[in-house]
Amino acid sequence: MDLNAQTEPFSRAYVQAVAAVVGFAWAVPSVDDDRIDLTLSAKGGGGTTRRPKLAFQLKCPAQDAPSQPNFSYPLKINHYDDLRDDTVLVPRILVVVLAPDHLAAWLRHSEVEMALRRCGYWTNSHGLPATTNNPTAPVTIDRDNVFSPSVLT
Repeated sequence: MDLNAQTEPFSRAYVQAVAAVVGFAWAVPSVDDDRIDLTLSAKGGGGTTRRPKLAFQLKCPAQDAPSQPNFSYPLKINHYDDLRDDTVLVPRILVVVLAPDHLAAWLRHSEVEMALRRCGYWTNSHGLPATTNNPTAPVTIDRDNVFSPSVLT
């Protein structure tokens, strides 16, 4: 399996682990025709919406952790357009899971813990303007937007 094929299940495992902690169900679309990699749904909902749901586009570059307060991720234009679309019923967010450069460093485990190395960050591109960049649109991600159980709930 090449590295790109390994990053997809790794980023999915990160989001699924966060969802498991808060008791959210997850599903993988049977067909990826609109660039949704995973959906999460909650059983209840504390407000006016029952069974809230989120759709995710996942990316997982193998790179060093950023040192600045934010970092940029280049999205293909069609991926960017799908995320900024304001006509969808289920909100869509981008989660970028940064993984170490070396595959062997992605996971540490023992009888005491299992740790997925590095972190996932989320951003909401809903309603952003169209871009004329070609072939990618840079998306700025704030490092304060760590995808965590407290943020998900």
